[in-house]
Amino acid sequence: MTKRDRVLDNGAFCQVGLVVRDVAKTAAALAELFGVEVPEATLTDPEPVAHTRYRGEPTEARAKLAFFRQGPIAIELIEPVGGPSTWREFLEAHGEGVHHIAFRVGDMEAQLGALADKGMAAVQRGDYTGGCYAYVDSARQLGVILELLADR
Repeated sequence: MTKRDRVLDNGAFCQVGLVVRDVAKTAAALAELFGVEVPEATLTDPEPVAHTRYRGEPTEARAKLAFFRQGPIAIELIEPVGGPSTWREFLEAHGEGVHHIAFRVGDMEAQLGALADKGMAAVQRGDYTGGCYAYVDSARQLGVILELLADR
C-alpha cells in the first residue's frame, strides 16, 4: 500500500459534525447532558470572506455553529442558514443527525486528489479564520461525509 492509498491514515480524526434545526436548543440539551456550559454559537462568514463553493458554484450558504470539545475530538453542531449547502441538503434529505466526520490534513489538494481517485469528490469548500475546509461526498462508500480541515 502506497502513502497515497492511505489518505487519512495519520490519526488526525478530530470532529463529528451534527446538522440540527436549532443550534441553541441542541447545544442547551447537550450542555445539560455533559454537565458543561452552553457554548457560544457563531455564524460563519459570508461568501466574499469564506469563499464558499457548493457543487463548484459560489453560494451564500452560512451556518450557525457551536462546538463541544471532548478531549481531542469536537462535536460540532451545524444549523444551516442561507443559500444551498451540504448542510441544508443533508437536513432536507435526512433530518437532523450525523453529517460528517472530520480529519486534519497537511496538504488539502493532495488529499482531495487522492479521495477523488477513489470516487469521492469535494462537494463544498470554503475558508475560515486560520484555515480551510472541504466536504467530500463519501456517503456511498463510507456511509458518512468526510470533512478535511487544513491550517493556512
